[in-house]
Amino acid sequence: MDFLHLLLIFVVGIVVGFINVIGAGGSFITLAVLIAIGLPPTVANGTNRLNIFIQNIFASVKFHKLKMLDYRFSLSVIIPLIIGSLAGTYIAVHTSNAVLKKIIAVLMIVVTTATIYNPKKSANRNIFQKNRLIKYTVFFFIGIYGGFIQAGVGFFLIAAALWSGFSMIEANAIKVMSITLYTALLLPIFIIYHQINFLIGIVIGMGSIVGAQLAISFSIKKGDKFIRAILLMLLSIFAVKLFFF
Repeated sequence: MDFLHLLLIFVVGIVVGFINVIGAGGSFITLAVLIAIGLPPTVANGTNRLNIFIQNIFASVKFHKLKMLDYRFSLSVIIPLIIGSLAGTYIAVHTSNAVLKKIIAVLMIVVTTATIYNPKKSANRNIFQKNRLIKYTVFFFIGIYGGFIQAGVGFFLIAAALWSGFSMIEANAIKVMSITLYTALLLPIFIIYHQINFLIGIVIGMGSIVGAQLAISFSIKKGDKFIRAILLMLLSIFAVKLFFF
């Protein structure tokens, strides 16, 4: 890797960090760039996980300082997320990728768009408060998605947090914390199988920290309406990406 390649990766990290923290789906860009510069898809996937871990640790700390993190909720859903991710890996091996991607694209549009425009806090909060099985089941299926594709899993995490009665900014904080815990438990697997390029992962992760800082600042200044607009735009882009490519 020469200096220009590393600089490009750092800049990509800034863009991806902003997208991932303010919304979701930045991993679609990361994976495309890493594969384009010559990394095998398996190594690109593992390297991206390192980047995700770095950016989300930073974002989690920032949200913690802003007192927007709900640790109890985030920790309560990590187990079904992990179990679901293992199931998602199994499904990915035995099912047509093309079919699953189209199904997920449709679900992404329907579920997340409905959540963005109709987040009835008090009613939605009661769903998970009265029936934990519903909460665990929802996050189990989110884990399946994460195990199968990973890129764009933040859309579903935000939706689930909104259903739990949190604001958009709080939902983003829960998404960031959940992905941090989720990735921390899965990252050693990629390390063991030598599927991480640490130099590239760290460089893009450093860029992602800059992007995450910008995203959090924008979130605080612009508020829920701004985040909803950005999320809807990203949602449309990545749903089309999944459905047609």
